Amino acid sequence: MTKHDLFHDSIDTLCGTLARDGWCIVAGALPASSIAALDEDLSADFAATPFCQGGFYGETTKRFGRVLTRSDHAAALVQHDVIKAVAEKLLLPWCDRIQLNVGQAIAVHPGAPAQLPHRDQDMWRAPVGEVEYLLNVLWPLTPFRADNGATRVWTNSHGTRVDAPQDEADGIAAEMMPGDALLVLGSTLHGAGANRSSDVRRAIVVGYSLGWLKAYENMSLAYPPAVARHFPAELAALVGYQQHRPNLGNFEGQCPSVLLQVDVPDHFAAIDALRPDQQELMGAYIEQQRQSA
Repeated sequence: MTKHDLFHDSIDTLCGTLARDGWCIVAGALPASSIAALDEDLSADFAATPFCQGGFYGETTKRFGRVLTRSDHAAALVQHDVIKAVAEKLLLPWCDRIQLNVGQAIAVHPGAPAQLPHRDQDMWRAPVGEVEYLLNVLWPLTPFRADNGATRVWTNSHGTRVDAPQDEADGIAAEMMPGDALLVLGSTLHGAGANRSSDVRRAIVVGYSLGWLKAYENMSLAYPPAVARHFPAELAALVGYQQHRPNLGNFEGQCPSVLLQVDVPDHFAAIDALRPDQQELMGAYIEQQRQSA
């Protein structure tokens, strides 16, 4: 099991471990006190949320989203500078910007069976191997132990190896403490372990995906303009209030961040939002047309 220390390991080192193994643990990514405060903020939501239905979500597991509206401490997870930089280094070769794919709280209760091993990128029916679509980060709110349902991961099950058979016994319990973070590529086989203890295992999963994909969590409903206008600009962009060039996700031909204004006009002029290569091509074409006129 590879554990990294943010004080000594660079973004390139973390990306290298992910490329090699498909996952890694970052020890002490945030203060344990911040995680405890987040867990306390979410305690009423955990208590009020019904158990899931269906074998995949788990009928002895609770899940809920919209974590950014439930605790001010959640933003520190979503906007973690180093981890977000790792996500960008992995994903930006394939997109103009990354987006928040999910921010979800999960509680695995005693007696929960092991979750079906799966790859999160399978939510999109697209070619696998060369491109990574997603980086997930699991933040434990309580200790992750082998006996209480710590996430299991299969080393070297990612990328071009997604079709290779994996032995159930090779799954590794990612044991860690609040403040640590488990980074898992979207192509890496993983799943919650069985909770054989008397403790509830709680965590937050934060996922970053290619900005042109349909996100797992419907961010425009989770964080409508009345909510998102109170976010810092960078966080609002992560949850969808930013175009993905060229022109994807626009509102009336403009960046959807216009909806975060106090006074939103009724009519807009559509404005190009092109990639640099497209802008260069457009400029050359306009100049050619001007000269030939």
